[in-house]
Amino acid sequence: MNLKVVTPTRVIVDARVRQVTAQGLDGSRTYLPRHIDFVTAVAPSVMSWLPAEGEEQFAAIDEGILVKVGDELLLSTAYAMHGPELGRLRQTVNEQFVERGEREKSARTALAKLEASIVRRFMELGD
Repeated sequence: MNLKVVTPTRVIVDARVRQVTAQGLDGSRTYLPRHIDFVTAVAPSVMSWLPAEGEEQFAAIDEGILVKVGDELLLSTAYAMHGPELGRLRQTVNEQFVERGEREKSARTALAKLEASIVRRFMELGD
């Protein structure tokens, strides 16, 4: 089957695979080519797959939706990172999540300042 992992900005994985293991909201499942078509929500986790040829691969994923239709398995998520070695992937994910958390904190701070400024301007208009 063909596995495709996509984020809003890019395709993370596009590969022929023998099986895929992903963490759903109700537990971990392994999907094989002959499974029935379905849609399921996935939880933030590390997913794995066995390529048609080669060693097991891994990707860290955020929450998303997994869809299987025929020979296609598509995972759509807000954030994902591919890493062939689980140990190195964990280190990279930790670094990326810290950086992402700092960017989100800065964005929330900027948004709060903007909201406060808008409220002040509306109050000035009322005077």
